[in-house]
Amino acid sequence: MNTAINDVLGRFKLRGHLEYGESVTQLQHALQTAILAEGTEAFNTLIAAALLHDFGYLLHAEEDADRGIDACHEESGAAYLSGLSPVYQRSLELQESPCTNAEPDAFANLPFAEEAVQLRQWNGCGKIQYMSLLPIEYFISSLKASLR
Repeated sequence: MNTAINDVLGRFKLRGHLEYGESVTQLQHALQTAILAEGTEAFNTLIAAALLHDFGYLLHAEEDADRGIDACHEESGAAYLSGLSPVYQRSLELQESPCTNAEPDAFANLPFAEEAVQLRQWNGCGKIQYMSLLPIEYFISSLKASLR
């Protein structure tokens, strides 16, 4: 198997037990988000993106988020605050401030904007405490298909 995929699986095995912040672990959240993507018959690349969307959190120490270190989420776009849970609001504070009036239109014109919105929606739904999950190895084919 590919070294990058082995590294991903190893990191989830090593740190996937860490709390995500909303009654699920990092691994549970990643799997739920990927399962939601697969349920819409998304492309393998989008399923892999759903699985790995918060992977950066597994690269830092557990206390880093409390110190304002957010695993490079500074570059991701901010979403609107209304209706978001307190954990989501804190995540936005770590990422950046909410969008200006002009930014949503600019974002909508970007390549893959619709897919990014879908991913954000799956991300918001992937927090079910007792959801039945597939093993992470189930998604190896999506990860392989996403490699160049």
